[in-house]
Amino acid sequence: MGALETGSIAVVAGGVDVVYPAENQGLYDALVRQGAVVAELPLGTEPQARHFPHRNRIISGMSLGVVVVEAAARSGSLITARFALEQGREVFAVPGSPLDPRSRGCNDLLRNGATLTESAADVLSQLAPQLQSAEPVRTVPPVTIPAPPPPIPSPASGGGPGWGPAATDPVGDEAAVEMILERLGPTPVAVDELVRQCQMSAAAVATLLLELELAGQVERHPGNLVSLR
Repeated sequence: MGALETGSIAVVAGGVDVVYPAENQGLYDALVRQGAVVAELPLGTEPQARHFPHRNRIISGMSLGVVVVEAAARSGSLITARFALEQGREVFAVPGSPLDPRSRGCNDLLRNGATLTESAADVLSQLAPQLQSAEPVRTVPPVTIPAPPPPIPSPASGGGPGWGPAATDPVGDEAAVEMILERLGPTPVAVDELVRQCQMSAAAVATLLLELELAGQVERHPGNLVSLR
């Protein structure tokens, strides 16, 4: 939760749509809005004990380093640390009392060469060369909507039953964004209704809504509804 404002990612041991445990629903919703939820198992898969080691290898693979704060001798955190070593990642461990069984895993990691970690500065100093060489974060480029193709003529010059005005996309994304914002408020509106009111293609509306969502101006709701944030 502390990293939500700057980028937090959850890797889950079931389907990306399954909240486990159920009391994490609020955190899950926040990650969907502001971060990311990652899974390699099919949608709807319930987490099982055998899935977690596979999940751990994704966590270590996505990371520059893995910090183990507390781990018993047979902790799953040690599986993550082992994957990190195999993947060439840095491994950090917070030391603990030799009398506390919950610190046995961390102390063993330190005995085998993990970086002793007492504060965030210990992590940053070790990863500094990699952080300096990392590519800067790319911002999402403005979306340019291409001009629509010419409308398909009706069979008869005067049109006929079923031939109404075709959905068109405004030329220039600023005009299109303004058109969508004018039709949004604090009350959620169906995306299909926006498509109908704006007379734009569904793909164009979806693209612009994504841009507005990334900019923090629009909030999505269940049932394919959106509103101003």
